[in-house]
Amino acid sequence: MSSALLDALNLSHRPLAIRLTDERPHDALQFKAGRWGCVAAMLLAATQGKTAVFDRGTFGCPGGGTGLGFGRAYEGFPIECLLSTGGRFDLPDGQVRDFGAGERFLASPEVARRWVASLPIREVPTDYVVVEPLDQLAPDATPALVWLLVDPDQLSALVYLAGFRRGAAETVTAPWGAACQTILFALAEADRPEPRGVIGFFDISQRHRIDRDLLSLTLPWALYRDLEADVDASFLRTEPWLRLRARS
Repeated sequence: MSSALLDALNLSHRPLAIRLTDERPHDALQFKAGRWGCVAAMLLAATQGKTAVFDRGTFGCPGGGTGLGFGRAYEGFPIECLLSTGGRFDLPDGQVRDFGAGERFLASPEVARRWVASLPIREVPTDYVVVEPLDQLAPDATPALVWLLVDPDQLSALVYLAGFRRGAAETVTAPWGAACQTILFALAEADRPEPRGVIGFFDISQRHRIDRDLLSLTLPWALYRDLEADVDASFLRTEPWLRLRARS
């Protein structure tokens, strides 16, 4: 699909469409059932032209299942200890997990439990979540979200453009979560009358996968369409932005 917005931004990575569907695409990357895997790595593979698909048995890890909107995938998994002070645990499936001293992202298991309780848990109404390059999206397909990797100039442009027709100060949000969980937060934003973009990929355990000057921005489809419609009337056609675009 052609896009004045994406042309104006001059992105270095292919934007992604995130679709909710009951049809599994052919030749898509998919984790094996019950096997551990990283959804963030799949997102990055999709920026290289791959299509990835997830279902309730193949979401890779509890954080990924939660982040993709497959309900409370943390149930039975001691995420509060992994994120904080660690420990060794027998899981319900018979596996043993030793988290050592923990990731120390949160101060204590109790703090981590408060974070889990704050998540906008979603149960997507479809069998599959599909991630694919936006330029490969079928003409009759409508994604739920658009996922972008952006540098500081491009992020600045998108934040400004999101306020172009709204006159709102808070056009984006930057929640605490795993790299893939911007999907969950953006699905929650899509339910708002004026959805915000979700900045992400702050995840310290996953940032090694991308260049240091990149973050993700996940846009609900309605917001993406507004931004697309506003390109020609906006600053994206003026000299200050063109000067910034030339250095990207």
